[in-house]
Amino acid sequence: MFRFLLSPRWIGLAVFVVAMATTSYVLGGWQYDRWEQRKADNAIVEANLDAEPAPVSDVLADGWNPDLEYRTVTATGTFDSSREVTVRFAHRDGQPGVQVITPLRLADGRVVLVDRGWIQGPRNGEAPEDVPPAPSGPITITGWLQPASTADTAATTPRDGQVRAVNGARWTEFLGAEPLPGYVALTEPKQEGLEGPVDPDLGTGPHLFYSMQWYFFMALALLGYVLFVRAELRERRTPTSETAAS
Repeated sequence: MFRFLLSPRWIGLAVFVVAMATTSYVLGGWQYDRWEQRKADNAIVEANLDAEPAPVSDVLADGWNPDLEYRTVTATGTFDSSREVTVRFAHRDGQPGVQVITPLRLADGRVVLVDRGWIQGPRNGEAPEDVPPAPSGPITITGWLQPASTADTAATTPRDGQVRAVNGARWTEFLGAEPLPGYVALTEPKQEGLEGPVDPDLGTGPHLFYSMQWYFFMALALLGYVLFVRAELRERRTPTSETAAS
């Protein structure tokens, strides 16, 4: 009855269905894993935002790890405005601008990079002339830890007071000292004339929908094959007009 399934046409269809179902299953699982990972990452960020502020030196005592992103930290020191740098092409809400990065020299001599905020600037990426100066004298700040950029050396090494991305490991020569890993996005005190950091995106994205979509394609491929087989069986069981006449 099912011998027709061994014909080249039906073998080819079976191979296609298996390949389609397998690919859909793998992609569905991949998207589902991404959804689960995004939920786990969001839980870490939420916990870090809710945590009591801790001294940045203590939090980074063992170096950087990804679970520290958005950890609320404090630091006390003095801004070194002579080493201030702006991040080019830092667009926000469709507007061109720059992020203002000012090193904070701590009492123990170490340095932490502080993103004091965003200001609108020209479209060529240059810093505007009216960047608000950093507060002078000793100051205590609060902010969110952010990871260093993985961009290349050309993009993260200060040149003419600007960079394309922040990575303190490339600032040692510029600062005269190796800064603590990552940087702090300042939340307090507010910097007049600068916009503070944007709240993190805690959405889970479309990954769950994409996962369901791929699993649907898998089920559709398998169901379609079964329906094709049933249709073929019905056609073979139905007598033709010539057979009926005989």
